[in-house]
Amino acid sequence: MSIENITFDEKGLVPAIVQDAASKEVLTLAYMNKESLEKSLETRETWFYSRSRQELWHKGATSGNTQQIVDMRYDCDADSLVVLVVPAGPACHKGEYTCFADSLFEEQAVRVNPTRFAILDELEQVIAEREAEMPEGAYTTYLFDKGVDKILKKVGEEAGEVIIAAKNRDPEELKWEVADLLYHVLVLLREQKLPLDDVLAVLEERHK
Repeated sequence: MSIENITFDEKGLVPAIVQDAASKEVLTLAYMNKESLEKSLETRETWFYSRSRQELWHKGATSGNTQQIVDMRYDCDADSLVVLVVPAGPACHKGEYTCFADSLFEEQAVRVNPTRFAILDELEQVIAEREAEMPEGAYTTYLFDKGVDKILKKVGEEAGEVIIAAKNRDPEELKWEVADLLYHVLVLLREQKLPLDDVLAVLEERHK
């Protein structure tokens, strides 16, 4: 489909929902005109049109928090976009991972899909937030700061602990070690920019 088929509004704009390609978290809502859309497709990084300043802006040009585009999709009416990205830092100008960090609910929102594996989705999102915001003192920040070699070392260590707990027939210790291993594997997937959904899809395919 050509850009010419995208339906821009009366101001020449189309809304663009930016989503983390790995965690699936919605990061921000911005607007593109034809020129910024062309630049986004050309550079594979997000460019938007500022309605307040009435000018193009390249996300991360000043902050360094660029967004590498993995895919761009349009809806059935071709009048809105979803931009799947790999963020190089927080999406929000306040330094938060997503611009949609606040909730209208006083209590924590109820899970939409409360399955027993929903914690993996939640943990994947928390790890994505840590990578984007790099809060001082957080263990996940430490792992990302040290890089892939440290993360791989921890995955290996935790795998070894799982083996020891299993050999010792210690179910209490085993569940904690498996949980630690899963956490470090999720950190590794985030570092490698590999969505958990892709891994789960392989599992599903193998067990058909």
